[in-house]
Amino acid sequence: MSSLEKPKAKRPFLIPQFTAGDYQSFFLAGAICATLSHGAMTPIDVVKTRIQIDPTFKGLGFVSGTRQVVSKEGARALLTGFGPTAVGYLVQGGAKFAGYEFWKKTLTEVAGDQETAIAHRTAIYLGAASIAEFFADILLTPLEATRIRLVSQRGYATGLVSGFTRLAREGGLRELYAGFLPILCKQIPYAIGQFTVNELCHEFIYRSMTPETRKNLSSTANFSIALGSGITAGFAAAILSQPADTLLSQINKGHGPTGSMVYRLGVLAREAGFKGLFAGLGPRMIMTAGLVSSQFLMYDAIKIALGAPPGLEIHKE
Repeated sequence: MSSLEKPKAKRPFLIPQFTAGDYQSFFLAGAICATLSHGAMTPIDVVKTRIQIDPTFKGLGFVSGTRQVVSKEGARALLTGFGPTAVGYLVQGGAKFAGYEFWKKTLTEVAGDQETAIAHRTAIYLGAASIAEFFADILLTPLEATRIRLVSQRGYATGLVSGFTRLAREGGLRELYAGFLPILCKQIPYAIGQFTVNELCHEFIYRSMTPETRKNLSSTANFSIALGSGITAGFAAAILSQPADTLLSQINKGHGPTGSMVYRLGVLAREAGFKGLFAGLGPRMIMTAGLVSSQFLMYDAIKIALGAPPGLEIHKE
């Protein structure tokens, strides 16, 4: 390059300027898709939790575990914890999806230009997912603690209100947030798998197409891409978060020694061993693949119905 030549200017990044109304739509879409999907998966989650923490379920698979729940407690037991699950993920889902849109945009603006944002897009996805999930978990943790008590301790309470009230009365904030650290350890890897892998799957597929092909994709093709990306992201989310999910169930049931949360988690992890930490992974992978794929499909459809703008894309072409 000649000394008289000017360096090539970096391209500015056209970043959408979302309004407060747009974020309200993102929150509502996230809240609806999360509460519907998690609520529908309650029976799978009941069986998964029993396999993790009930000695009588040790070594059982999903089908045999389901049969044991129904034979001992009736089919209604499969809906145990539905109330806190629906309400907890209503607020958590809204905060997570809206937060991801906000932090992805914010971190992209910090990058300053298109080339830098694209070069560091994975870090942007990881950062946005992690920060959004942290704040969402502040809302989720007390309701998740209530759900696990209802599922793991038969007869603990009759539902969400009585279970939450009893837990708050007997343990206060300390018990309500006893699982905050392990839930962060579970939900942040989950969110990373969910959002980052979904973004990268879409990018991988779109980069195999010409711009013209992508522009003319049918609704069926778009649905298939979203479904396949969501299922793959769901598998990743389940695997990354499984050890902490097992420990969270143990903590909320009161297992483990006294002491700091880090110490308790360490002891429980050593006692469980590698195999024990991944107990119930099969049912959870099924559940999570359904959760994540259905959430993304519903989230996009609800945003369109609400007239919300599409999210920011920083895929490499």
